Amino acid sequence: MSGGPPLADKVGVLLVNLGTPDAPTPGAVRRYLAEFLSDRRVVEIPPIVWQPILRGIVLNTRPRKSARNYAAVWTDKGSPLAVITAHQAEALQALLGDAVPVRWAMRYGNPAIAGELAALMDSGCDRVLIAPLYPQYSAATNATVADKVGEALQAMRRQPALRTLPPYYSDPAYIGALAKDLGGQIDALPFTPEALLLSFHGLPERAVRLGDPYHAHCLETARLLESELARPSLRVVTTFQSRFGRAKWLEPATDAVLEKEAAAGTRRLAVAAPGFSADCLETLEELAIRGRETFEGAGGQDFAVLSCLNASRAGMEMLETLVRRELAGWI
Repeated sequence: MSGGPPLADKVGVLLVNLGTPDAPTPGAVRRYLAEFLSDRRVVEIPPIVWQPILRGIVLNTRPRKSARNYAAVWTDKGSPLAVITAHQAEALQALLGDAVPVRWAMRYGNPAIAGELAALMDSGCDRVLIAPLYPQYSAATNATVADKVGEALQAMRRQPALRTLPPYYSDPAYIGALAKDLGGQIDALPFTPEALLLSFHGLPERAVRLGDPYHAHCLETARLLESELARPSLRVVTTFQSRFGRAKWLEPATDAVLEKEAAAGTRRLAVAAPGFSADCLETLEELAIRGRETFEGAGGQDFAVLSCLNASRAGMEMLETLVRRELAGWI
């Protein structure tokens, strides 16, 4: 009689980010959006109402436009979000050493959470830290990662012990890394910005009324970051981007503030997106391309979108600190 699979005694880490289409084409974007917008954590409209709208209208109109936006930022190695997340996993692997396997997955699209979790187990991991790369908690991000992990576990006979990286919106390691990295980028600009917009991804106001702490987390990150930057001459403004649909979303809206700032006489402005762990469509296209058009079109002169932490030294030192803390007792 077989003794079953060999004993596993390793600890693994799975970094998880939102997701991306496999290619900047309408077909690939349609598949991605069908998965993303069918998640009831993301769109909280009853499926009997939402699915006909999604299948009949959204997936027949939005993919072509979104594909053009993705094509504007796509790289030779693929989607910027996927490429950067892979770099983060490689850099974290080097920091933790070969004894702790590190892999990465996307909540929507590829590589899928279930496959990467299985790969960690196949490499001998019986304990896994799930690390959603979302500093501020939202049910539409952190919670849906937990949902997908749970779905993967349902199909497993042999399951690993799991821990989950908590949101780190106010963690000194995160705030310090942001201040160090953004401060260096601001100093390297060819102009001195009058204002710094901290643009976070938006969320329907209804989600906040139902108890989602995301808005409070964003405001606390902004407050702590402004304090840590310690630049009294730099006016800091918190905004929210990426509205979708007709529901009322968190305000003020980034695009509206860009236009308002320029119209009010602001000529030199920088934008940072501290809620994104890696540059992606929302930072490279929505902010850097369309945001510039909005600001300059309203009379603005100098405009810069600062990079996310990505796989920078400050960003990776922060991620190592957070991960090692959560692995305490396991390694």
